[in-house]
Amino acid sequence: MASTSPYTLKWGIMATGWIAEMFTKDLLTNPTARDVHDVRHEVVAVASSSAKERAADFIKLIDAPASTKAYGSYHELVADPDVDIIYVATPHSHHFQNAMLALDAGKNVLCEKALTVTASQARKLVDKAREKNVFFMEAVWTRYFPLSIQVRKLLQEGAIGNVYRTIADLSFNRDAPEGKVDFDDSHRMINIDLAGGALLDLGIYSLTWVFQTLYHMQPEEVKETPKVVAAINKYHTGADETTSIIVQFPEHKSMGIALTSLRVGTDVDGLNSAGAAIRIQGSGGEIHVMGPAYRPLQYKVIKKDGGGKIETFDCPIPKDEARDWGHGMFYEADECARCVRDGKKESASLPWSESIVIMEVMEEALKQGGVTYPERITSDVFEPHGALNTGKR
Repeated sequence: MASTSPYTLKWGIMATGWIAEMFTKDLLTNPTARDVHDVRHEVVAVASSSAKERAADFIKLIDAPASTKAYGSYHELVADPDVDIIYVATPHSHHFQNAMLALDAGKNVLCEKALTVTASQARKLVDKAREKNVFFMEAVWTRYFPLSIQVRKLLQEGAIGNVYRTIADLSFNRDAPEGKVDFDDSHRMINIDLAGGALLDLGIYSLTWVFQTLYHMQPEEVKETPKVVAAINKYHTGADETTSIIVQFPEHKSMGIALTSLRVGTDVDGLNSAGAAIRIQGSGGEIHVMGPAYRPLQYKVIKKDGGGKIETFDCPIPKDEARDWGHGMFYEADECARCVRDGKKESASLPWSESIVIMEVMEEALKQGGVTYPERITSDVFEPHGALNTGKR
């Protein structure tokens, strides 16, 4: 008789920054608050590359169980036999080395987006996951929202006919006097040493909508590698401040336009007065997704023959009232748990091949825009004891 107890996935958290805090708080919420009863999560260890004390402080900050272990190195974390899966929450610049460290140790891995800095790095991570026979996924949390699943289902059912174009934008107005933006030059958003720039941090969400509504919908036997045309305005640090990408699928007669900027905002007044952040356009209508692109809570369906009627669907993020928390990252964690439980090595909603193609698109866009990153963060040579894995300079 099958067990009725939920499957428990035991997590190790690599890094202690803001994104790690958001994700780990979601892991600690009660799954029943989001009507999930088949899987649950346990945080068993947290690691900082600089000091054990930082990991211990993080554990207190998120109110994790007292049994949660604190480590002062990533090597200790990946060696912990109690850890089933590692969540890599470091800057983009570190993803390849940090994820490779965990995969090489035989751990399942969920790695924050953008997966890597180069496509070559992404391919090597996939090869390592395949070699070690472990689960590996890019943490594009938006793909696992009920809203995204509903939108993909509508497209699959032909709700707006043949889909020919998706226009998606994620931009924040951080414009400042004298040609600056209001980030210090050392900030990860514009720091070239941390793979900063609008595209890898924000634009990947625009591409997420382009890909999950166009490329992802293509049958496997006719998947089409896109043609890419890009334009970039560079910031004085060398990072991209505004990027526009056209992704063309000529065989499917479709194209996507992915936009991102640090100079203007998608949502001008914070009230969605400017309209949809994402427009998915088909022969029989449109689906409008209200932003932000990374955490949308509402979409609208407008039919060509609908007589002006607009169907609006709200998809709020459920909150665990006991912890007074619910951000939405638990959905991707649930996907990881189900995949590991079922012996799957990749998620059908974001397979390895698709993460690689998206990295190829971003790499090509950056190349066309003349954005280059330092060799130490673009290298695809694994250095287990290098600075990116040890925190040592």
